[in-house]
Amino acid sequence: MSSIRRQLLFWLVAIVIAGVGLAGWLIYRQALAEANELFDYQLQEIAAALPSEPFAQILGAHSDADEGVVIQIWNRNGALMYYSHPRAPLAPRAELGFSTERTDRGEWRVYGAIVGDNVVQLAQPLSVRNRLAANVALRTLWPLIVVLPFLGLAVWGIVGRGLAPLARVTRALETRRPEALEPLPDERLPLEVRPLVRALNGLLARLSAALDTQKAFVADAAHELRTPLAAVQIQSQLVARAHDDDARREALADLQAGVTRATRLAEQLLALARAEPDGAGAKQSVDLRQLLTDCVAAHAPLAQRRAIDLGFEEAESATVAADAEALRVMFGNLLDNAVKYTPEGGRIDVSLALDPDGHPRVGIADSGPGIPEDERERVFDRFYRDTSARARTDVSGSGLGLAIVKRIAVQHGVEIELDDAPLGGLLVSVRF
Repeated sequence: MSSIRRQLLFWLVAIVIAGVGLAGWLIYRQALAEANELFDYQLQEIAAALPSEPFAQILGAHSDADEGVVIQIWNRNGALMYYSHPRAPLAPRAELGFSTERTDRGEWRVYGAIVGDNVVQLAQPLSVRNRLAANVALRTLWPLIVVLPFLGLAVWGIVGRGLAPLARVTRALETRRPEALEPLPDERLPLEVRPLVRALNGLLARLSAALDTQKAFVADAAHELRTPLAAVQIQSQLVARAHDDDARREALADLQAGVTRATRLAEQLLALARAEPDGAGAKQSVDLRQLLTDCVAAHAPLAQRRAIDLGFEEAESATVAADAEALRVMFGNLLDNAVKYTPEGGRIDVSLALDPDGHPRVGIADSGPGIPEDERERVFDRFYRDTSARARTDVSGSGLGLAIVKRIAVQHGVEIELDDAPLGGLLVSVRF
């Protein structure tokens, strides 16, 4: 696992070392240029100080080392009069001015000039100048090299101090109880750490809201399941106490109806849990007209038994990107409510049209009792049933159908509106 502190130390020290190396190279080049200028001037001065009159031939072999200056003197006839280092690997002829000569013993800086009646050549190995420049650069940089380990320790401490707020945030999170979801304080924190803490606070707020929703859902579900389960228990006792076959058959029928209601409630609760905002399935291209046709066909038998006219008013072609099964559940619940609450002999019109901006809009209008205007916002709450629904004793419901519809709509970014239908009942508009 990589460490930010170690990475910062590594890169900062690497940058410092690279900077010191670059500075050393620049100092070396500058020192070498100055050394070349100084030694070239020295060669000119030595040449000017040599004798200008003809003299007898004097061949010498004072030294065979590379250090120092090698001097050669020729007369006007080209005869070599003087050679300070006979073993120096230099050209036997002189070139006037400065030049650099490559030999098997390195490069030499050569200066040739005419001094009186003589031709003078002076040469010096460039290694002398290079060593001088290197010594100058080293003497300049060695304090920085000595200080480098201490600089690394200072960087380590400074980086650690800079990362201390992150350590404080980590300790604050580690010492929290699981149920403690209040936001972390973000004052006295560096600007770079505040976005992280604010993001954590946003996550804690969403987590707190999700936990509250879950607790409320569990409490509501337990409350709602208690009644049908208690009814099932009573009905099972009635079956056990029945004295004849007729009473037993009546009690069994009531028990079966109670089990059906409890099963339906459990299925609705599971559907609501699956319809949480983050529980949407994979979205794909859905033929909305075909899906609505299937949903209407599935509810047609129940509508026929109650002599309800269920059909399409208009159906344009439309395609949306959505989870097909989720949309099937949503429209199924809307049609189920419409069929349940529309009186016998009533009418339910389904329409699919495109708005002027090209967005599909599905409408489900019925001739039922509708929903009072002041209760239309609350009917999407879990387990809530409006006054007209509670007044119907012939219709059973859990108050979860429209809550499931709302959840699926949120998943798909769908707008749902409740209004008065031209048929006198409720108009549900679903706009994609």
